[in-house]
Amino acid sequence: MAQPDTPNPAAPRRRTGALLTEGPVGWLLIRLAVPMLGGTFAMTAFNLADTYFVARLGTLPLAAMAFTFPVVMFVGSIAHGLGMGATSVVSRAIGRGDALTARRVTTYSMVLALLVVTVFSAVGLLTMGPVFRMLGATEGTLPLVRQFMAIWYAGIAFMMLPMMANSIMRAAGDTVYPSLVMIIGSVLNCILDPIMIFGLVGCPRMELRGAALATVLTRALTLVLALILLHSRHGLLDFSRPSLKVVWDCWRQVLHIGIPSSATNLLVPLSSMVITRIVAGFGAPAVAACGAGGRIEMFAFMIPMALGISLVPVLGQNWGAGRLDRVNLCRKYSNRFALYWGVCCAAAFMALSGPLARVFSDDPRVVDVLSLYLCIIPLGYGMREIHRYVGFSFIAIGRPMSAAAINTIRILGFLVPGILLGAWVLGLSGVFWGTLAADVASTIIAVIWAHRLFATLHDPAVDGADHPLGAGRSASRPADTT
Repeated sequence: MAQPDTPNPAAPRRRTGALLTEGPVGWLLIRLAVPMLGGTFAMTAFNLADTYFVARLGTLPLAAMAFTFPVVMFVGSIAHGLGMGATSVVSRAIGRGDALTARRVTTYSMVLALLVVTVFSAVGLLTMGPVFRMLGATEGTLPLVRQFMAIWYAGIAFMMLPMMANSIMRAAGDTVYPSLVMIIGSVLNCILDPIMIFGLVGCPRMELRGAALATVLTRALTLVLALILLHSRHGLLDFSRPSLKVVWDCWRQVLHIGIPSSATNLLVPLSSMVITRIVAGFGAPAVAACGAGGRIEMFAFMIPMALGISLVPVLGQNWGAGRLDRVNLCRKYSNRFALYWGVCCAAAFMALSGPLARVFSDDPRVVDVLSLYLCIIPLGYGMREIHRYVGFSFIAIGRPMSAAAINTIRILGFLVPGILLGAWVLGLSGVFWGTLAADVASTIIAVIWAHRLFATLHDPAVDGADHPLGAGRSASRPADTT
């Protein structure tokens, strides 16, 4: 039986997705990003709906939800890392015409994700008290946190697996249907939130429990829809009886990228836990304001995130096809866009900081902190997106350690030390200035790193004179020498 990473000429070649190695690169990115904009808007609306309705319950419930955010991010980072690994492997397989590998990797990576999140669910339910006390939850907020997270942990598979399924569909060049799935989920969540939180149309009033239950039910529906699309539209589910060797080979390819990606993604919620703990020292209004600020700023990331989500399949398919010229055009266009968009967003948030803050809270302490947040943090949005795009480019070409390195430098080298120093020198505002400084410094390093790496790939002495990926080297598995 053929190895999952090795194209088998004798295997049936069923078309598994759109070919992204042809046509103008700029228009291709736009064609993929525009449908994704609807999906990213839907996900932002999903999170903002939770924040908006919970905020109507008061400052303590809003603060309790903010305490859950780092843990939600922690588990999400695991799923995101595995999804990035699957997306990279599947997109490169499609690029070189290997439909069999694409189907196997899709199927067995979903099984792997289910096993992983089940373990996290059990651990999370057993450690709620110690974890959230460590984050700074008090006796006033801890019972509310328990209400939300008990339901969230029980339905964790429904939250994580749709993310992975949608990522794999995008690897096949489909951004329309994953966006429709996210839009349907967002609409349903916006309907269920007020009904379950406040007890409308005959439903009992459940408050934070209602917010969690609405999320679980919504995600369960999106998982069903995503699996149907993976099978019926893209033919990316394999129901044949596999050997353990085939399953392990698929897991190995995904984990080769997924483990470094998950490890560095985990640094984000871990740093968020540190930041939440620091902010908690300034009181519940500060925690509530920063939690709301994190949800509001998702609006700034909608359009660049739509482009970023499209980058990995485009880069992966073109890398698999040996089109390094198109890979570099993708990098150039995406970085320029991120910088221009960041400048526009920063100006808009600074001008509207006060009105936006008052939408989410009528507590003057929360409004003051949230207004300050929106005047400082957005100044680094453009740089943060460029940094994110550099990481995506490394993952797409199968260099996970390079992506892990630049993310580690940002979080451990600049973000956490900058926030600690800023809080010590300037208080709460120093947390925001430290974040901005970390965005700028880490992006400069990432851009230099990417420039040198891709310049090396152009060097005939490294890659071989006849092929942009090097003579005798598989485009599906370029070595990561970081």
